[in-house]
Parts: sequence; C-alpha cells; structure tokens
Amino acid sequence: MAFDAIVLADSTSATVVIAGLRVRDRAATIARRLGAERVLVVESDRAQLTSWRAGRSLPVLVIRADQLVHTPLVAPLVAAMPASGIAIAVGPDNEYAGAFLAAGEAADQAIAALAGGDTDAAIAVTADVRIAHGAIARHPVGTAEERKGAHALLYQILIKPQDNVITRYLFRPISSRISRVLVHLPITATQVSIVVAILVAIGCWMTLDPRMEMMIGGALVILGSTYLDCCDGEIARMKLQSSTFGAWLDTIVDELSSIAYMLCIGWHCYLVYGPNYFGDLGFDPWLVGLAVGLATYLWCLYAIYYNIIVGVGSANSQDFVARFIIVPGSEPGTVRLAPKPEVVRDLPPWLRAIVDFLPNLARRDFIVWLAAVYAVLDVPHLSFATHVIGGVISGYVVGAAYFHLRAIRRKAMREGTLVRR
Repeated sequence: MAFDAIVLADSTSATVVIAGLRVRDRAATIARRLGAERVLVVESDRAQLTSWRAGRSLPVLVIRADQLVHTPLVAPLVAAMPASGIAIAVGPDNEYAGAFLAAGEAADQAIAALAGGDTDAAIAVTADVRIAHGAIARHPVGTAEERKGAHALLYQILIKPQDNVITRYLFRPISSRISRVLVHLPITATQVSIVVAILVAIGCWMTLDPRMEMMIGGALVILGSTYLDCCDGEIARMKLQSSTFGAWLDTIVDELSSIAYMLCIGWHCYLVYGPNYFGDLGFDPWLVGLAVGLATYLWCLYAIYYNIIVGVGSANSQDFVARFIIVPGSEPGTVRLAPKPEVVRDLPPWLRAIVDFLPNLARRDFIVWLAAVYAVLDVPHLSFATHVIGGVISGYVVGAAYFHLRAIRRKAMREGTLVRR
C-alpha cells in the first residue's frame, strides 16, 4: 500500500552526520526505500503541511529526525500498515520510538495537529497500535558520546548473516575498519566497486609477468582488492546505497575477477615452466588446465546464478541453496520453492566443526588467500592446480544443485501448479 512521509527535521540534531549521512537525509532515504510516494522534510515552517496534504488521502508516515534512524525502526510500521487509526513504533520498554504511521481520518488529524504545533510524541499518545521496532533501529545523537554510540550501533550491520567463517573472521575485522574511514568520505559503494575492478586488472597484469616478484606483487594486489571488495557492501549498508545495480556490479566484478586471475596464474605457469614440465605428455598441460579451468568456472557461474535468480530471487551468490523443497504458495494453485531444512547428523563436536568448515575451502575468499601464500612460497603451479581442482569440485557440487532445481520445477509444472517465489 502506498503512503506519504514527513520527516520532522526542526531539531538542531537533524543535521548531525552519522556514517556519512545527516540524520534527516537518512530518515528521508529510508522512507523512500520503503515505498513512500512523496517525502516532505520539515525544517521549521509546519504550516506548509496543510497545503502539502491537500487532496491526498494516503496514509502518512511521520519520522522524527533528532536521532539516528535506521530501517528497522520504520519497516515494521509499513509492514503492519493500518487501514485506519495510528500505529506507533515503540522500543523495548514500550516507549514511543520516534515514528508513527496514520491512516484514514487519523492521518488528516495528525497532519493538522503537527501544523498547529503539536509534537509527534503528543500525537503518539492517541495510538491504536504499538509495534516493536527491529534491532539497530535508533540512537540519540545530541552529544559527542551519543554520536559515538550511534556509530557503534550502525557498525553492527557491517557483518552480514550470510558471511561464511572465512569472511567473518579473516576479512571483516580488517575491511570493517577500512569502511569506517571510507564512509566519512564523499564516495559511493559503486565507486569502490570500480576501484576494485581496476586493482584486479592491475593484479592480473602483474601475474602475467614470468618474474617471481611480479607474481607475488600481483597476488598481494588481488588479496588487497578482495578486502576492499568487502567495503563496497559495507558502505552501501551504512550509507543506504544498496541497490540491485550495485549488487549485480559487485557480483560481476567478483566472478570475472576469479576467472581472470585463474587464467593469469595458468598463463604465468605456462611461461615459467613450459609445456614439458611434466615430461613429454603429447599435449601442453598448462593449456589443458586453462581450458578445463575456464570451462568449469563458466559452468559454475551459470549454475549458481540460475539457482539464485530462478530459485532464490537474489543477486548475491552467498544466497545459493543446495536443495529446495516445494511448499504451498500464497495464492491458490501456486507453490513456491523453499530451502530444504538441513539434516543435522549426530557427530562428535570436533568432527562437526570440520564438516561445517570444509565447504569454505572452495570459496573465493579462501582461495585468494591461499594463492597469496603460494605466490610468496614461489609455487604458482600449486596455486593454479588449486584453482582448477577447486573449479572441478565446485562444478560437480553446483551441478548437482542445478539439476535438482530443474527437476523439482518440472515436477511442479507437470502437476499443474505455478511456481512462484
């Protein structure tokens, strides 16, 4: 359901900058991202609210911008939008949290009250519904100590739930510190992604050189770009710049980087060791390895993105699902795909830890680190072998998931049901 939004920015705290955004701009951006058709930022003249509302009947979301506002403060209100009356966001102690949504006659009355000088808190007292806000939703910003706390609250979103153990413990501790510096600069997440692509191109160019020092330098540049690659998503989440285009740009850069770096390592080995490194095999093992690596990487790309686009509805390869089940859809005659619940085997804790960790060995984050170690040890052939073997194993794993997804979709269609997300 559509709605309009008002941001009350008549407090001196409204212009406080937290993680690169003024709190008033953050509140307005959140309203737009949640679907507001119009957003009015009120700095002082509340009389304009009457003319702004004239002829409109949509529900109205009101956000007080004297505090750090993040999406979970407002999203539950929009999700539970009342047909009439007032719903307010409340905190853990059931106190008014600085946002309310009014519909029907209550919307007109709320706007009239605001235009007449009433506070949003006074209007919230008349609320029909109280909705608890989500985590990392708000924080005062009036003092230096409060602003420090607001930054700390927002920094909690740097960790994504999908992060694997390698990313969480090897990359985020460093990338998050870089992001906390970059977020205060006038740069966007997309610009960071472009810099990452440039660094990858430089690293690949250096890797193509047969000299060992160039190989090591290229590996370190690629490793550094991977850390910076974590920053674009972190900055997007903190500056509210997340978008479908940004997600796809980040994904495309990641995947093309993996393919390009693998090919460059293989060509480096071809130049350094020559076709007879393993004896006279009747063929060049490096060129065969390049062909196998390229084929398996391209297959993995297709299978993974078929999975997340068709099965999951995502642009993030971290959302890959190995097995699906069919569950009833939200409409009659429809079904949807849902991740198959994991079967937890009764294993000793130490063995369970190993089994859970093993899939991470095939992830790009781990392989990039391993490639840097191989380069420093001057064993690029082991790095190339790791990439190719990892591609073959990954091709088998994602291939099984791909054919499973195709089969389960065909089964649903044969039964005459429409598959929806």
